[in-house]
Amino acid sequence: MGLLEFKAFLKLNNEHADFLLPSWIDNNTSECCNWERVICNPTTGRVKKLFLNDITQQQSFLEDNCLGALTRRGDDWLHVLFSFVGFCQLNKLQELDLSYNLFQGILPPCLNNLTSLRLLDLSSNLFSGNLSSPLLPNLTSLEYIDLSYNHFEGSFSFSSFANHSNLQVVKLGRNNNKFEVETEYPVGWVPLFQLKALVLSNCKLIGDLPSFLRHQLRLTVVDLSHNNLTGSFSIWLLENNTRLGSLVLRNNSLMGQLLPLRPNSHFASLSNLELLDLSNNSFSGSVPSSIRLMSSLKSLSLAGNYLNGSLPNQGFCQLNKLQELDLSYNLFQGILPPCLNNFTSLRLLDLSSNLFSGNFSSPLLRNLTSLEYIDLSSNQFEGSFSFSSFANHSKLQVVILGRDNNKFEVETEYPVGWVPLFQLKILSLSSCKLTGDLPGFLQYQFRLVGVDISHNNLTGSFPYWLLENNTRLESLVLRNNSLMGQLLPLGPNTRINSLDISHNQLDGQLQENVAHMIPNIMFLNLSNNGFEGILPSSIAELRALWILDLSTNNFSGEVPKQLLATKDLGILKLSNNKFHGEIFSRDFNLTGLLCLYLGNNQFTGTLSNVISRSSWLEVLDVSNNYMSGEIPSQIGNMTDLTTLVLGNNNFKGKLPLEISQLQRMEFLDVSQNAFSGSLPSLKSMEYLEHLHLQGNMFTGLIPRDFLNSSNLLTLDIRENRLFGSIPNSISALLKLRILLLGGNLLSGFIPNHLCHLTEISLMDLSNNSFSGPIPKCFGHIRFGEMKKEDNVFGQFIEFGFGMVSHLVYAGYLVKYYGSPTLVYNEKDEVEFVTKNRSDFYKGGILEFMSGLDLSCNNLTGEIPHELGMLSWIRALNLSHNQLNGSIPKSFSNLSQIESLDLSYNKLGGEIPLELVELNFLEVFSVAYNNFSGRVPDTKAQFGTFDERSYEGNPFLCGELLKRKCNTSIESPCTPSQSFESEAKWYDVNHVVFFASFTTSYIMILLGFAIILYINPYWRHRWFNFIEELIATSGDPQVLQVQEVENPEIGDDEVLIRVDAAAINRADTLQRKGLHPPSKAAVPTPLESSKLLERSSFDGRLAIRVEQWYK
Repeated sequence: MGLLEFKAFLKLNNEHADFLLPSWIDNNTSECCNWERVICNPTTGRVKKLFLNDITQQQSFLEDNCLGALTRRGDDWLHVLFSFVGFCQLNKLQELDLSYNLFQGILPPCLNNLTSLRLLDLSSNLFSGNLSSPLLPNLTSLEYIDLSYNHFEGSFSFSSFANHSNLQVVKLGRNNNKFEVETEYPVGWVPLFQLKALVLSNCKLIGDLPSFLRHQLRLTVVDLSHNNLTGSFSIWLLENNTRLGSLVLRNNSLMGQLLPLRPNSHFASLSNLELLDLSNNSFSGSVPSSIRLMSSLKSLSLAGNYLNGSLPNQGFCQLNKLQELDLSYNLFQGILPPCLNNFTSLRLLDLSSNLFSGNFSSPLLRNLTSLEYIDLSSNQFEGSFSFSSFANHSKLQVVILGRDNNKFEVETEYPVGWVPLFQLKILSLSSCKLTGDLPGFLQYQFRLVGVDISHNNLTGSFPYWLLENNTRLESLVLRNNSLMGQLLPLGPNTRINSLDISHNQLDGQLQENVAHMIPNIMFLNLSNNGFEGILPSSIAELRALWILDLSTNNFSGEVPKQLLATKDLGILKLSNNKFHGEIFSRDFNLTGLLCLYLGNNQFTGTLSNVISRSSWLEVLDVSNNYMSGEIPSQIGNMTDLTTLVLGNNNFKGKLPLEISQLQRMEFLDVSQNAFSGSLPSLKSMEYLEHLHLQGNMFTGLIPRDFLNSSNLLTLDIRENRLFGSIPNSISALLKLRILLLGGNLLSGFIPNHLCHLTEISLMDLSNNSFSGPIPKCFGHIRFGEMKKEDNVFGQFIEFGFGMVSHLVYAGYLVKYYGSPTLVYNEKDEVEFVTKNRSDFYKGGILEFMSGLDLSCNNLTGEIPHELGMLSWIRALNLSHNQLNGSIPKSFSNLSQIESLDLSYNKLGGEIPLELVELNFLEVFSVAYNNFSGRVPDTKAQFGTFDERSYEGNPFLCGELLKRKCNTSIESPCTPSQSFESEAKWYDVNHVVFFASFTTSYIMILLGFAIILYINPYWRHRWFNFIEELIATSGDPQVLQVQEVENPEIGDDEVLIRVDAAAINRADTLQRKGLHPPSKAAVPTPLESSKLLERSSFDGRLAIRVEQWYK
């Protein structure tokens, strides 16, 4: 009765169970041993085997062949709660197979009563709960157990099988991430079993291989993939198990040499191995010649390691039984061995993403007619490859070539008119220098699922015929070609889900019936073309659409309201068009949105509260529009935001305090707006990498707790109204590469703690009020010195999306293909002044740009010679300061410098002639200093500079300045004459000069005084001249002493005696005639020490002076 109860249980969960087990009938004539999927013991009549696996496939068969209109619904059958315990009554049951049914629930404890059970297969269901060890101890007759691909949780001790002496096959892997297998408890346990097959994939194993494996001598299959095993390759596993045919250790953390054979190794242990998968570990070194010992090897995967060197002719070429070879994603180099052509059984060849080079000749593959899958992309091959080499490869289904350097091309049209025997599923010829129309052999392909012919120079119109011929086509990528013309109406294509025709020359308007043409499209990329006109509202009818990229076209008008209410849209890019109108209106309801790019349009309105409806939003870019208003505080609720770009709009007010709640923020740009107030505290943004606040009206000090991100790369707060000093907290940003503080009111000394920022490549402290010396430790900052791991400003993938991955090859190895179309993250951009102009540097170029700008401050002292250590710096600007001393000769070590500006200082001495060795110098200026001597020779880069580089230095000489450098040439007869001949014309004896000047000045002054004393006429004329000058406006020279009459006190006046006085700003303006004195002005300066002399006590106050100094 137990089996009939099981059928009744099925009927409770699915009304069509009668069609699944039709012979299971409860009547007097029905014998259960005759039922399908049931085997009984012929002697006892007891049920001993039940094969109830994959009942859903039986149902599918019935639906397709018998029921016609019956619709299979997943919730009706696939998730059946397995609560039936009737099997527990079958105590003589030996084999129970319930695999591939998607039963759910916990396992009934009564299974432990089936002590005769030899085979238990519950794989590929949804069983859950804790797979406790007591559930299996009594099943000591077990030979085969498979509990893989379920949802078990908790920890399972493998020592539960210690006494199962009959056990041969154990498969526990591929449960969810909450399940782990403990193999080392209790320590030193020894099993009684000798396994043949062990599969512990994705069981959270860590460290070395399980120690119980050292007692196993009969293994034929071992799969320990997707764990965290460490250490070197365990060669003992192969030595102990001479029958081992399959070893899978992929996706672990194994490292060291591949196949480290010991001197006493049993080479015979390798000869039976047919499958070896060591992919996605950390093995390094070259492929050893000992690999030849694996003479039976059919499938070899070493993909995703750090293996290097060339493929050895000795050893590798002996693997002539290979059917599958995957060496992708390593560091292999050199040419491909010619013996590759001898692998005539090869079905899969994947050498992609290596450094293979040389001419990839067509004869190399001519004999490989068994090929089904070949991927040679992303290498460094050169020359031309004729695609017709594959003409007779009738089994070929997947071809992936290209993405090499610019020296590799694929020839598809030679010989003319060739006809292939293959029918491809996948074709990828990206970056293969294809020209003209699409390859002609595609006219004969009718089974294509994915096509990628991006980054070529294909011309002509859109290939409509390719979609018509291949009704199974799901992904078409024609990105970055030269296709032109309009996108005419297509016939309905219900299969295609990914279409990328970006970066072409297509134009015209989108068809109104676009939703009818590609109804199931999920990804549509039309960016970087010439499409124009209004966006048709029918585009919102694409119900499966998840990514829409229309950026960089000429679309205009308003965005359809229906599109702004598409709830399933995940990524929308409308940037770089001419859209206008208010985007964040009440119609905005993109609740499933992840990324929204609206930059460089003409959108208006405010960033209203409706943006919070997109609660999953990660990227928001509304830069370069005409948006206004304040930022709503609700933006703090959008905690998934990683990128927020509001730059170059008309936003105003203070940044809301709630913005600090965006703890996942990586890129924040609110530059070139009218934000005001003090800088907000952003210390909660621990992942922040780029911060742009420049071009606003922020005021106050830079807060000490301003930032707390150890990942910060860019800090740009230029052109605000910040004052005070640079806080010490800035020095904690150890990864900072760009620091731009120019155009503020910062003051004080440049702090030495900035030298802790050793990764800096661009620093701008210009146009402030910094004083004091330049820190010597600046010479220890990198300023452009590159490291191999540097690539922090390049363009990175924000999202990757394409066709749904399809199984395109299934053998010992499995290959999936899903041509990705990528959505890139925001590229950082900064402004920096160099070569006398302001330039913008964006993306990867920032890896190479470096500079230091300290111009327009009040810096004093000498230029530190340590700055000459900045051998990688490209721009150095110290102009418009008060620096003195000479140019350090160490500046000749600035080998990469392109712009050097030392103008408008007080530098002197000679210009080091060694500077002519600076071969990349394009801009050089020492204008308006006190330099003397000969200018550098007009050779190399200094031959490109004119006199403007030296103007304002009257003591410089040279042919370029049209001033000869005279020398005193004497006969070299005596040492003194020789010494004098070396003296230059501008050398002056300072002691003699000052003594003679002082004597002459005193004599002239005394003579002038004597003349005035002796001659009354000239004395009178002199005082009249003084009186005339007093009333004259002008420079300080007009300030003179004048005698006035003694003041007489009048009514209601007081007499004040001035003991000391000073000139204030108002006085200087009046002196220059730039401002008239007010009616209440007094003849004495405001800043004076006064003593009341007398008063008439009348109440009114007027001030007269005994002596007036003006």
